[in-house]
Amino acid sequence: MNIIEQIQESFNQFIERFLTVSPDLISKATFSINTDESKAQFGDISSNIAMILAKELKRSPLELAEMIAGRFTHEYVKQTAFHAPGFLNIYLNDKAFQQLTIELHQQGSSFFKIYEKPTQSINIEFVSANPTGPLHVGHGRGAIIGDVLAKVLNFAGQKATKEFYINNAGAQMHKLGNSLFIRCQQICGIDMALPEDAYHGEYLIDLASQLISEEGQSVLDHNIAFFAQYGEQHMLAQLKETLAAYGVTFDVWFPETKLHQGEIEKALNILHKNGYLYELDGATWFRATEFGDDKDRVLVKADGQFTYAAADVAYMQDKFDRGFNHLVMILGHDHHSYLTRLHCIQKALKLDQFPLDIILYQLVKMKQSGDLVRMSKRAGNIVTLQDVIQTVGTDVARFFFLHRKADAQLEFDVDLAMKRTDENPVYYIQYAYVRTKSILAKAQEQKEYHNISIADAQDIGQSESMLIKKIVTLKSIIETICQTNQTHLLTYYALELAHIFHSYYGKNRVIDESDIKKSRARLLIIQLLKETFGTTLELLGISRPEKM
Repeated sequence: MNIIEQIQESFNQFIERFLTVSPDLISKATFSINTDESKAQFGDISSNIAMILAKELKRSPLELAEMIAGRFTHEYVKQTAFHAPGFLNIYLNDKAFQQLTIELHQQGSSFFKIYEKPTQSINIEFVSANPTGPLHVGHGRGAIIGDVLAKVLNFAGQKATKEFYINNAGAQMHKLGNSLFIRCQQICGIDMALPEDAYHGEYLIDLASQLISEEGQSVLDHNIAFFAQYGEQHMLAQLKETLAAYGVTFDVWFPETKLHQGEIEKALNILHKNGYLYELDGATWFRATEFGDDKDRVLVKADGQFTYAAADVAYMQDKFDRGFNHLVMILGHDHHSYLTRLHCIQKALKLDQFPLDIILYQLVKMKQSGDLVRMSKRAGNIVTLQDVIQTVGTDVARFFFLHRKADAQLEFDVDLAMKRTDENPVYYIQYAYVRTKSILAKAQEQKEYHNISIADAQDIGQSESMLIKKIVTLKSIIETICQTNQTHLLTYYALELAHIFHSYYGKNRVIDESDIKKSRARLLIIQLLKETFGTTLELLGISRPEKM
């Protein structure tokens, strides 16, 4: 428990005793570290506890705030003040900042851990694209949300597994095989036109050329299943290659075909035993309306074919059978109706005691030279994720795709992404990291600045307080992401930390030969900044350059 957490615990205990209110009510109040320089007059920590308690205690928030401010004390608190309409402002003393610095130095990245040991086994499924074509920019957004969420959860002390569901069963695979077959025929001089609903992308022309170069025109003697299998293998390999270039790897690659080897029948038997299946017009239906869906769902068609919903039932059951007790699914906004269906399936399988989080991300729009880049999957001129990575680089692609809340539309500005100036947020953050390394390297040239240690924390001053507070808040950012899945908060944090550091560096001389003690204390803070930037960039999956 760090100093801020100790103060919060003491504060909550004081409120509970002094005003005789329940811990549950107290937990609804904020206890926020202030890292905004323009609001320095409002203290280092603020709380709205008085406004939260006002209704319960039938007193005005301002009256309660005045009472609390006049009585709460702590060894690390210099002053507690209040202002309308009832906010409490806590000012920390120098001892608090010195102790925080010591804790950060001693604990390193462990300072930001949330869980001592995993409390859940979390399955995060994301991307899960059909292996019928290259990944597009929308997949880039889903991929980075899932990848960073897994990184944060594992860093915090949980156990998160990244899983890719390979949609390699169903009509789309036959369509892939037929499209590839026709492309091969065209290359061999046979006049064949692609059906309107076929895959028209040029990537299949390239793949057809490769296949013919390997086997010659005799390849046309094969059936559609051969072309479908060949297409799947090579599209999946390309997909993995793109994700690797994006810095995304998966722990599990789960093929849908595995479910068609008896798993679907087993899962449907569970629904049957639970009383949620019925027969109508030769088909098998799931009583989804009993759980809030707008209509019942067909699981087995009259011809005996399983629907996608049947595979969903089996896949969910399989995940829990493998020992996961918390599921996270990251899907495009067009899967909105999927939310209700999945929760209905979970309830029908009697697995709703376990968390199921579904994250929907909105559209990605690519903008270049002030104009939106038009995308059309049918016409085959989609903007691929590989194109974006090759154009702007992995680091920039990851950051830009993550730097908006998932449920907000994202406009990817290619021109900005290609800039190598402070306007580009990735450059701005990486430059801050490199600057800390440069300062520390320069300090090593003088023996007066060797062996910086916690003993130097005693000379920490108010000038460093904003930096220390911002470093500390990384823990609350990580905790919030673990609770809400809002991974974009990490990009905001990285930018804000870089801004506070650049501002500090512009106002203060870190290495000042006229004040060795102050310089050593500031170098200690620079060490902490370097480590915090490093941790943040690692969680974002963004490189930490040696120089820029």
